[in-house]
Amino acid sequence: MPTLRRVVSDVHGFWATLRRIGFTLSVLLAVLAAILWPQLFQRWGGFETKLLIVPLIQVIMFGMGTTLSISDFTQVLKMPRPVLIGLVIQFGMMPVIGWGLAHGFGLTGHVAAGVILVGSCPGGVASNLITFLAKGNVALSVTMTACSTLVSPLLTPLLMDTLAGQFVAIPFWGLMISILKMVILPIFLGVLVNQYLKNRAAWLKDVLPVVSMLGIVVIIAIITSLNHDAIRYIGLSLILVVVIHNMAGYLLGYWGARLFRLSERDARTVAIEVGLQNSGMATGLAISALDNVKAGLAPAIFGPWMNMSGSVLASYWRQRPTNL
Repeated sequence: MPTLRRVVSDVHGFWATLRRIGFTLSVLLAVLAAILWPQLFQRWGGFETKLLIVPLIQVIMFGMGTTLSISDFTQVLKMPRPVLIGLVIQFGMMPVIGWGLAHGFGLTGHVAAGVILVGSCPGGVASNLITFLAKGNVALSVTMTACSTLVSPLLTPLLMDTLAGQFVAIPFWGLMISILKMVILPIFLGVLVNQYLKNRAAWLKDVLPVVSMLGIVVIIAIITSLNHDAIRYIGLSLILVVVIHNMAGYLLGYWGARLFRLSERDARTVAIEVGLQNSGMATGLAISALDNVKAGLAPAIFGPWMNMSGSVLASYWRQRPTNL
């Protein structure tokens, strides 16, 4: 019979595993509920729930800002080559891959634009944690996230106008202003709080990650409920597009970095930064700038999928040496 210590250990391991996959399970349950009972997530009384999406994204971006400091933006001066290589691969390849997949799978209109929008966004804050778990270069990851976000007000509208403009009309200036209000301003405020109120607002670092996860779950549920009819006939093909897009980001990021002779740790970091896009930002832009919930479908699928695939990739790399 198992000893008490063994039972306690097994129970502890079970709960540890449950905590790790809790976010993914929450997303899957929210998606299922939104498909089965869409009306519960579309309107609360006379209030349209889609109006919550942009404020929730701003809270999430503020939380991201509290994990950054001014030095994270200036670190590029200390490691310009890997940062530049990563940014070129990210903004040079991911939007083009999104465009090719949209054409290849016969996607049209705002659904196709949403795929390209995911590829045109900067890296997400989840990449920093995944990089740490994968034994990558965390300093490089944080710097790439900060720098890609900083240039996104210009590059994201430009890429969308060039590539997604073939599918729908793209409001270039509207996208730029939305990114500044929804992403850059909240992150800037978060950086200021982290820089000058670090000791007084330490509790934020405990609260904001939970709020951010709940916000993402709510956003995905709302987007899914508003698109439950479209999901029925494009669901599987769009999921496949998202999976390929994400996998291509990992592969091109890693082998592109190795081609330029970056170290194994830096190559892992670039792969994760390129593969894990800021799907929350893409969802918010779909609602605020493109004004179409169908454009939020691909980001809503990309978010939970990249967290699952990124965790698996990190577990694989964690078992392998970094001196390859």
